[in-house]
Amino acid sequence: MSVVAVLAAVLNGIAAGIMLSTVIGIAPMMLALPYGRYVQLVQFLWPRYDPIMPVTNGATLVLDVLLATALAEPGPARLGYGAAAVLQAAVMGISITRNVPVNRMVKGLDPEQRPGDWADIDPRRRWRAWNTVRTSLALLAFVVNVITTAQAA
Repeated sequence: MSVVAVLAAVLNGIAAGIMLSTVIGIAPMMLALPYGRYVQLVQFLWPRYDPIMPVTNGATLVLDVLLATALAEPGPARLGYGAAAVLQAAVMGISITRNVPVNRMVKGLDPEQRPGDWADIDPRRRWRAWNTVRTSLALLAFVVNVITTAQAA
């Protein structure tokens, strides 16, 4: 159980750390960039973040569910891992329904051809808001994973 718990916490920490970097650095930069540079940045970053984020978040969720339902001792540890799993599921839900669709839309844009209605459809502030929510949930899940693992040890 302890190896699985540590792996869940490590993967959760990696994902939360990557997301935190987007909150404190990448999202503010995206807001400051003109249309073409913003589109180029998303088109550059998305294929780099996309493979790692679903893997780390998904693996964390699976491991937390395993810990909460089978591997951890009944009691507080199972409740802690269950709470972390719920938080992680929320992170993934927001990613899939709010952030990924924006990334896909921007990936399909031409950086040289700004849409005429860009002022109305510019998704940066909405993406940043949802990214902040999912990052907060991921960080909270990480704290819960670490505390639960430390107490169960």
